[in-house]
Amino acid sequence: MAAQSNFSRGENLFMQNQPAEALPVLAAAAEEDPANVKAYLYLAIVYLQLGRSDDAIATYLKALPRGGAETSQIAYNLGNIYYAKGSAETAVKYYTQAISADPSYASAYLNRANALLRSGSQKEAVSDYEYYLTLEPRSAKRPQVEQLVAFINEEFAEAERRRVLEEQRRLEAEAQARAEAERKQRLLEEVSASLQAAADETQGLSAGSEGMLDYEGEFELAE
Repeated sequence: MAAQSNFSRGENLFMQNQPAEALPVLAAAAEEDPANVKAYLYLAIVYLQLGRSDDAIATYLKALPRGGAETSQIAYNLGNIYYAKGSAETAVKYYTQAISADPSYASAYLNRANALLRSGSQKEAVSDYEYYLTLEPRSAKRPQVEQLVAFINEEFAEAERRRVLEEQRRLEAEAQARAEAERKQRLLEEVSASLQAAADETQGLSAGSEGMLDYEGEFELAE
């Protein structure tokens, strides 16, 4: 009963945009009734309003295992905090958890796409942007998303053109290197063959002279 009273008071203060006053009341409500997920949600938002993002993260993490129907919202909020802190990869992790809990959560796809883009995963980001537009075909952000996707795809196309050109240059360089190596090998073989022929000729002349036998006296025919 006291927990409900604390929660009601804290909720009223929260709705009246009085975060400093709501903080201790909501903290008490969450401590007294850990199953009250909404108390944790309000408390985490109050921490964010007061510039205490680490406390907000800790509060969301306490609530996440027992999030129930609020799991996607809690994970999504964690993704937003980590994204704001510059931890894009961790943000992707929690946006993914939000999507797992609610596969139709369009904003989670959009924000995960932004986090993926920041972390350098452009191809995966394009996939999320496109799926976001599938879920929200009339989104006011559609022109910007389509422009961004077109820009990324053009970057992919340009990178592919550069890759193909570099591959062609590499193959041409390898072909030239092989041709040059073959030319040098033929030259070496021709020079070697020429030297071998000259050596054979010299050896033949020498053998003709050195091979003569010198006999003294007269030849005699045996009977």
